[in-house]
Amino acid sequence: MQALARANRVRLARAELKRSIARGEIDAAEVVRDCPWETKSMTLAELLTSQRRWGRTRARKFLLSLSLSENKRLGTLTSRQRTLLSTELAAKEPGERAAVLV
Repeated sequence: MQALARANRVRLARAELKRSIARGEIDAAEVVRDCPWETKSMTLAELLTSQRRWGRTRARKFLLSLSLSENKRLGTLTSRQRTLLSTELAAKEPGERAAVLV
């Protein structure tokens, strides 16, 4: 019962986080950098596709350019991979926001 309760808490927290990312309240780069408890078992593809205008193909191409697997769990990233991913995501985000505003 405890495992089911914990899994439900993780699912609900992750769903709220993904909605916040989709609304633009939280940056995916910030999530990668901080790695909150609810994202430790989340795949990179799941995180990236929760952003607006990011589908499976875009996420796959982005991760391929960084030599990262889309099935890699966020909690298993090394510090170098975490830094690389968050830096590249942060570099992509301002340009996208400017394009949306224009």
